[in-house]
Amino acid sequence: MAKKARTPPPPRRVQAPKQRRAEPREGRRRQLALIVGGAVAAAAIAAGGVAAYVALGGGSSAEDTLRSAGCEVERKPAQGRQHVEELDEDFEYNTFPPTSGPHFGAPATWDVYSEPVEQFRLVHNLEHGGVIVQYGEDVPESAVAEIREWYLDDPNGIVVAPLPELEDKVALTAWTAPDPVPGEEPAPGEGVLATCSGFDAAAFDEFKDAYGFRGPERFRREDLQPGT
Repeated sequence: MAKKARTPPPPRRVQAPKQRRAEPREGRRRQLALIVGGAVAAAAIAAGGVAAYVALGGGSSAEDTLRSAGCEVERKPAQGRQHVEELDEDFEYNTFPPTSGPHFGAPATWDVYSEPVEQFRLVHNLEHGGVIVQYGEDVPESAVAEIREWYLDDPNGIVVAPLPELEDKVALTAWTAPDPVPGEEPAPGEGVLATCSGFDAAAFDEFKDAYGFRGPERFRREDLQPGT
């Protein structure tokens, strides 16, 4: 008897390749792009913050050096730049000694003084970018001698004077502002005050380099010579 022909089994269905693996890979790509983009944006923001901080003559390293030397650092918004013959009776500077604000129309001569100098005259020196160093009546004469030697080593744009009310402290003051833009009114910036327990050459240099000669009315330091 003839054998029956076997019916061939139906062909196995071929499934289309699944895309489940592609989706997570694409998701990871998107996630990575978001992370990279966020990092770039954060870096740009941080760079902008650093640039603004540097523009105002600041830096954590300067403050760290000053604090390590026994100094307290204050930064206050500027209080205006108007020239006055005398201060209003109700006006108070926001730091002592003052670091910004209304001031006499002519600055003090750049020099070392043996007598106190009017504060509202010294503010004009700060506006020009100078650094003022003042010491109290209880600061030892040996420390005062060191301050004078420090001044003589690099005197342009610096005033040194006694200020009895500081007692046993030494104060360094500066007025910093962003770099001027041609044709625009200078930004008022901020005042910086370091009140120190004594003299420290490295800290004084750090203050001068970080905050000095960046006043809203910017003068070249070589033009701020002693006696002028």
